[in-house]
Amino acid sequence: MKKRIWKVLTVSGVVFLLVFSLFAIGCEPDVDEDLAEPIIIGAPLSTGFLYGWVAERAIKLAVEEINEAGGVNVGDETRPLEAVIMDTRDLEAGVPVSEALLVVEKLILEEEADFLIGGPVRSEAALAAMDLVSRHETVAIFSTGFLSPAFQQLVAEDYDTHKYSFRITSAAPTMVGEMLALFDSLEEEHGFSKTAVMVQDVAHARAGGEIMAEQLGNRGWDVTGPEVYPTGTLDYSDGLFKARDFGAEVIFIWMDMPESVILLKQHREMQLPSLPLGFINAAEQPGFWEASEGEGEFAIAHLVNAANAPVEVTALSMPFAEAYENKWGLEPEGYGTSSSYQAVYTLVDAIERAGTIEPDAVITALEETDMVGVYGRVRFDENHQIIPSLEPEEGAIPQVIQWLDGRRETVFPPAIATSPIVLPPWMEE
Repeated sequence: MKKRIWKVLTVSGVVFLLVFSLFAIGCEPDVDEDLAEPIIIGAPLSTGFLYGWVAERAIKLAVEEINEAGGVNVGDETRPLEAVIMDTRDLEAGVPVSEALLVVEKLILEEEADFLIGGPVRSEAALAAMDLVSRHETVAIFSTGFLSPAFQQLVAEDYDTHKYSFRITSAAPTMVGEMLALFDSLEEEHGFSKTAVMVQDVAHARAGGEIMAEQLGNRGWDVTGPEVYPTGTLDYSDGLFKARDFGAEVIFIWMDMPESVILLKQHREMQLPSLPLGFINAAEQPGFWEASEGEGEFAIAHLVNAANAPVEVTALSMPFAEAYENKWGLEPEGYGTSSSYQAVYTLVDAIERAGTIEPDAVITALEETDMVGVYGRVRFDENHQIIPSLEPEEGAIPQVIQWLDGRRETVFPPAIATSPIVLPPWMEE
């Protein structure tokens, strides 16, 4: 059997440990490797950022669980999984798309990855990677960060080229619809009618913010913005003052940078009479309460897929949350966690049904997927996008949380809600 050298990259990127035969990244197969060649899952991820490191942890957990259960049945043999994680750095400010593509190609050519799961995380890099995986005929399941609707458009326009790409997480237009449903409920319950839109200067956030502003305007809301902020912005006071002067009752935020915690702290310090709500990276994580010193209370964050914070969705959801906490010492951390974990199990399900790791056979099996996952029913549409729903029996459902008294309470969708939305006390005075 061909000997492999497995590489473990730390978050900082440059430490290599050489280990022979017994160890995959963070996982020890229970299968005799003298009898079975590992199936290599390459994971191109921006590991220094939330959507990268949670995907890495979730992938490792799923690989470990599958190996401990005996591995993957591929035709007449059982094979272990091996996860190879590489840092794309694509969420770092100023890092070009080409750098992420080099990582993807290295995973395929040098690490001989049979499949890719994870990223690249930034939409611009992931869209470019779709051509690369097609060229190498490597099946890729995008599971974190990549929210651009251009994914489905590319598959629809040129299926033969882009049939290798699947997305097991949500898309910006779907998330906009879910957010609009929240705005409808705030208008109905509290009479709100004004919002300020603040977004990060990246493709999915700009597009999402513009669509939200247009759709809310069509619904009769008064809207200001979007105010656009470069990745890494450290001061949001000008935009917050504009929102105050406008009389915004809701500040809609679409940012996946960790610096968005500063925005939320500034909002609380100013005690603006508005509810911060949106796709907010900083407010997703279980450590947010401590990091914000409790000043992020009442912030509402869309976690994209359910089970990115502990919640009962299917019979698999809470066991996943408990396994994640047992392994990593904290609850599921936000977007990219449940979807990356689910991606490994979905791939294994397809391989076992196909009876081979040959790409075309696995593509067909993925297209026929219909299984219960940690965030609902897992199926793909004709453009290889996971089918969304607000009911777990029908599709992959979202999760929107609000920080209340140090906990992430689920406030949407109604099928899994653990609390109604609560307004800050200074809004009720």
